This record gives sequence, C-alpha cells and structure tokens, in this order.
Amino acid sequence: MFAAYAARIDRDQPLNGLELGERPEPEKRPGWTTVTVKAASLNHHDLWSLRGVGLPEDKLPMILGCDAAGIDEHGDEVVLHSVIGQTGHGVGPDEKRSILTEHYQGTFAERVTVPAWNVLPKPKELSFEEAACLPTAWLTAYRMLFTNAGVRPGDAVLVQGAGGGVATAAIVLGKAAGLRVFATSRDEAKRKRAVDLGAIEAFEPGARLPQRVDAVIETVGAATWSHSIKSLRPGGTVVISGATSGDRPSHAELTRIFFQELKVVGSTMGSKDELADLLAFCATTGVRPVLDQVLPLDRAREGFERMETGDLFGKIVLTTS
Repeated sequence: MFAAYAARIDRDQPLNGLELGERPEPEKRPGWTTVTVKAASLNHHDLWSLRGVGLPEDKLPMILGCDAAGIDEHGDEVVLHSVIGQTGHGVGPDEKRSILTEHYQGTFAERVTVPAWNVLPKPKELSFEEAACLPTAWLTAYRMLFTNAGVRPGDAVLVQGAGGGVATAAIVLGKAAGLRVFATSRDEAKRKRAVDLGAIEAFEPGARLPQRVDAVIETVGAATWSHSIKSLRPGGTVVISGATSGDRPSHAELTRIFFQELKVVGSTMGSKDELADLLAFCATTGVRPVLDQVLPLDRAREGFERMETGDLFGKIVLTTS
C-alpha cells in the first residue's frame, strides 16, 4: 500500500528522512481492527518524529500520521483516537501509552490498524477531511480549554501563536463556548484571520492586552512564555501543550508565578471520552475545523514543507482518493 513514512532520522533537516512509496499492509492483531483511510491530517508531531523525538531509530521505517477518518471493516464511517494503550485495550495493562507513529505505524497510508477500542463513529455532519483534523490538534485545544484551564462562558483567554493547528482550534472553540478570546501572531494576515474566526482582538507577540486574562493557551514556548505569565490575572492559569520556539525561556517568571499564585498546567492530547464530546460539539454547533490545504497523499511532501515553514493557517489534510 502507498504511504508517507520516516525512513531516516535527521535532527537538522527532518524532511531528508521523509519517503513516499509502498509499505507492507498492516499486521493483524487480536483486538485490533483495520481502517481504510479517507483523510489524515498533519501535526507538528510528524516533524518531531522525523527529528527522532519520540521515534527511536530501531522503529524505522515508520509510517507517519496520528489522525485519520475513514471506513472500518464493517463499512461504517469512523474517526480514530490516536492514543494507544491509554486504558490497556488492545495492548495490555502494563504497556505505557503512546501516540501512533511512536510504537505503531501511523495513518499516512491507505490503511491503518488500531485497537478496536480506539475507533469512534464519525458524525454524519462532518466530512472525512474535517473529522481527520480533530483527534490531535483540536482535541488538544478542547482539553486545554475545558478540562485543564477550566474556563467558563464569559472568561477571557489569550491564545498565543494564531495560525497553528492547536491555536486555531482554541480560537474557534473558545468563541463557540462564549469566551472572550484574544490572540497573538507575528503575521498581520494571521492576526486578521484570528479576528475573523472569533477573537475579539489580535496583537503582535508581547503586546499589552486590554485586560488580564483568566487563562493562556500556550503552544509556542520560550518566545512567548514571559508574555503569557504577565498577561494572567492573579490566580490565573497557563496551559502548555507544546514549545515550537524552544522549551527554555530566558525568563521563567518564577517570582510572578508564586507571588500571584498562578497555575502552570501541562496538557497532552485528550481522552477518548473528550474526543467523543468534541465530535458531538462540532456536529451540534456547526463548528468546523479550519482547513489550510487539502492534498492527495502522494503530495505529502508539499504539506510537510508548508508546515515546516509555518506558512499556514489551520490544518493540512492528506486524502487517499
């Protein structure tokens, strides 16, 4: 079957390790099921995998891709939850959780095998392309906002780095949930898009906000960390799920954190139940993922190149037909 996969690890030039071509069909395992992939979306996790983060060389070659929507063995339209081993289903109770492409082959292929427990029904209201955007970036944003930040309608939230998948999802979900959303981006066009999607205002990174916020959605890391901490009201929460600009800020703002009793919460992905809630939320409210580009799988390299440069707004989706 045709697939996009990591053949080599290159920490400095990750796309040097990306190959497109034929790979073996998925292995059958007890308690697992094979899904015919219709659409799969790119995440920064895929670039990190090509750099060897979370993907040891002894696992190569590894088909990339965490997210997918497709057709299961019974002909039903489904969405995949990409966290494997979260409850032990399909792998046993002693195996640590992992994300597809770390230990098990991913979704950038014509077919993928996952534990049957990881398959959820796709709402008929969502296209395959839209549904494929939800299991990583959108689920991460959903958990950051509603589980880990604990915000309520009317609260104010700052989303750093508008344009990325998680940040874009947080803006759209926050608006739909009645939050006052502010956003930042270095790019003027992305700031305008953020406002079009529901942000009250969008600013250059580091700018003073009109008010202190209840929570910050942080995926940028070192470049925006100080601003995130300074933008919180006393007792507020910064939720961090990534560090695309690096994980070692020059100013950790520890004094401000303890003096103002701020909370720093780490967040990774989300649960299957949260994904089910997110799917229902999108189906009933009309909220839809923002698509930057849809490409056929054989043009996956173009999508990776666009994501690596950061010249995107929303999700890049690969389709198999």
